[in-house]
Amino acid sequence: MIDFIKIPNKMKKVLFRDDKGRKNIEKLTNTEISIEEDVKIEGESFNVYQAKHVLKAFGRGFLIKDALSLLDDDYGLEIIDLSKFMNSRNRIKVVKGRIIGKGGKTKELIEKYTQVKLSILGKTVSILGKWKNVDLGKEAVMMVIDGSSHTKLYKWLEQQYSVVRKW
Repeated sequence: MIDFIKIPNKMKKVLFRDDKGRKNIEKLTNTEISIEEDVKIEGESFNVYQAKHVLKAFGRGFLIKDALSLLDDDYGLEIIDLSKFMNSRNRIKVVKGRIIGKGGKTKELIEKYTQVKLSILGKTVSILGKWKNVDLGKEAVMMVIDGSSHTKLYKWLEQQYSVVRKW
């Protein structure tokens, strides 16, 4: 089977330069990856599906080593398209800034307390982690999108953390 995936040009360049990372994806998914206008994936259908999922996460800004966690069924990727919630570029920019927080504090706390990785790229916020934690991470991001104060978010995150630690 052959399939293609579009990833941003700057990520395509990284994938092209990072021969070791690309070869690692190929080895772990038993596929062949070539970089053309789109990224081409060849192999058995399930393996192509897995490689495509990993490359999608990489294209959204995650490190290859983090994206490879998607080969484990317990891990998932959630992509939130901010343009579905707001229609001006300026508003998207403001919300992305709020999700990142001053000096990256808010992003760091969401990642720490929900035990996920966040990537904010373009008009999307992507969440990578164990499925049960991805749901918490998404809820935290949605609180920011809905306009919750950082203080309220931080208190909520601390409450959730006691639940996450018990998992």
